[in-house]
Amino acid sequence: MSDPSGIVRVLTWNIHGAVGRNPRFDLARVVALIDRWDPHIVALQEVDSRRDKDTGINPFEFLQQELGEHGIGAKSITTDDGDYGQMLISRWPMNDTVIHDLSFPEREPRRAIESTIETGHGDLHFVATHLGLSMHERRTQVDKLLDIAGGKLGMIVVAGDFNDWFWAGSVRRALGHALPDHTRFRTYPSRLPLLRLDGIYCRPVGALTNAFTDPEARHISDHLPVIADVRISGH
Repeated sequence: MSDPSGIVRVLTWNIHGAVGRNPRFDLARVVALIDRWDPHIVALQEVDSRRDKDTGINPFEFLQQELGEHGIGAKSITTDDGDYGQMLISRWPMNDTVIHDLSFPEREPRRAIESTIETGHGDLHFVATHLGLSMHERRTQVDKLLDIAGGKLGMIVVAGDFNDWFWAGSVRRALGHALPDHTRFRTYPSRLPLLRLDGIYCRPVGALTNAFTDPEARHISDHLPVIADVRISGH
């Protein structure tokens, strides 16, 4: 059922291949923590089917089955051992979905998933991403994200792991100008968070009504998740 208040809950999380500090490959713990917060839309990074072949579980298929009726995986690395990438999962139908290639020469392949999600309150343009590790790489990638966001009318959410280590020329400054409502949590490393690598950005101003993280995720990943409630325009 849709919330009559027009609120949509979004969760973004770099799950570190579902290997916690044990380390133990445990997708069930990932799903349990996400289910605790009952999100409508989930953006996951570092989904990795190469981690543990003994389980016979494909993380892309398992997470889709457990977390939402609709979704897509963007596999940025594919080898004989399996796939690595990110996912966007939704309770609601996803339309006009595009996987954008954000890769930078001689760096790890990167992707952004763009989709229009038919929420119970109206369409929501959504972009899920995982940016690169070098500053120059991220500057190029954030320009592409701004092109995507700028080409959409109405409400838009951009969520993911932005790997934003430094303030100078930062992702936060560039995206925050175009998408003024955004989270500001320290999420990495999860045991003692110092860096604001993960976040959720949206427009218009006032759409972000609540946001928080979950420190219990430190037992599962080296990143903390970010959870946000956003109000769909018109409600």
